Amino acid sequence: MSVAADVRAGATAGRFYPSDQYGFSSLLTENELAVLGRLRKVLDEQVHPLLAEYWEAGEFPYQIAQPLFDLNLMEPSQPGDGGATASGLYAGFRNFELARTDASVATFYNAQSGLFRTAVNLGGSAEQAAELDPKIRSFEHKGVFALTEPDHGSDIAGGLETSARRDGDTWTINGAKRWIGGAASADVLAVFARDEADQQVKAFLVPTDAPGVTISKIHRKTSLRLMQNADIDFRDVTVPESARLQNVNSFADVAAMLRNMRSDVAWIAAGLQAGAYEAAVRYVKQREQFGKSLGSFQLVQEKLATMLGNVTASLGMVVRLTQQQDQGIYADENSALAKMFCCARMRETVALAREVVGGNGITLDTDVARFHADAEAVYSYEGTHEINALIVGRAITGKGAFR
Repeated sequence: MSVAADVRAGATAGRFYPSDQYGFSSLLTENELAVLGRLRKVLDEQVHPLLAEYWEAGEFPYQIAQPLFDLNLMEPSQPGDGGATASGLYAGFRNFELARTDASVATFYNAQSGLFRTAVNLGGSAEQAAELDPKIRSFEHKGVFALTEPDHGSDIAGGLETSARRDGDTWTINGAKRWIGGAASADVLAVFARDEADQQVKAFLVPTDAPGVTISKIHRKTSLRLMQNADIDFRDVTVPESARLQNVNSFADVAAMLRNMRSDVAWIAAGLQAGAYEAAVRYVKQREQFGKSLGSFQLVQEKLATMLGNVTASLGMVVRLTQQQDQGIYADENSALAKMFCCARMRETVALAREVVGGNGITLDTDVARFHADAEAVYSYEGTHEINALIVGRAITGKGAFR
């Protein structure tokens, strides 16, 4: 059964997603569902057919970018919505829909819609945000979030080494960043650097073509192979004070961004699970062994039920988290818990999908192998399992266990 046909089967059962057993997507408005429906059509018809080929080649199919941009997914305006802005739940299900097709495509889009947009809107002054946000929404101004470094990931708060030195109205940046997804196709980098004067973290919008910026593709990856991650080197790169994001003056300001963005990754983890589960269901319904449908075996059905439970639990968590954030309730431990939990369930779900598809589950033809491999990157980025557990543990006990 095709992806589109499987979607129609789910819709017939009263669900927008076959994997949304409890119907969480029914919380969306008709207009929001219509936008997601148009996104699904582009993903089914223009994106999905290219995935296996480009995943194997380790390249990104940039021909899909403009069709996605043209959908105006960040702040869609629909007839009859009275000009209302899209809800946080809509943005979450947008990530879910993208990841349900491919984690790299979701990560590529979220690099702009989540990471870079959050950096500008939370880190920039009101004037900076007002000027740049419309260009970010339209992808006229493409950017990425450059925080992680070659020697500092989990310990970036205290270990960040990239430096910034101010001389009058000019800043000079030196250092390196690693794992920056989408850097090579971006116009600007949101670079986080330590101010030599006060040792506090600041943020700067650095053009990718600025003198002294070198961007190199990271090769030999076994996860998120479509996503083009980069090493970036900064050698005496100069930017004006006007390029500094005015509301980033310590790592606490960066942490506020991460608090927002971890919920995006939890949604991606939920969507990736849904994609793996739905691919496994398609396979076991059409595959026969021992003269009967693979889907009729008790052990297979038990695994499918566990997978569906994982997707349902993950959706329940991210939906409630997003509802709270829509109400202005933000807590580090809440977003960390969602990221930790959903990614742990994701790891189990993709492994079970691989199991029920058997030997064919290591080929790209069933989609399962791609989800299985890509889950490992999602499990680690935006905070490892351990780091997020310690954020939650700190909230539980009132004691910080970081070293």
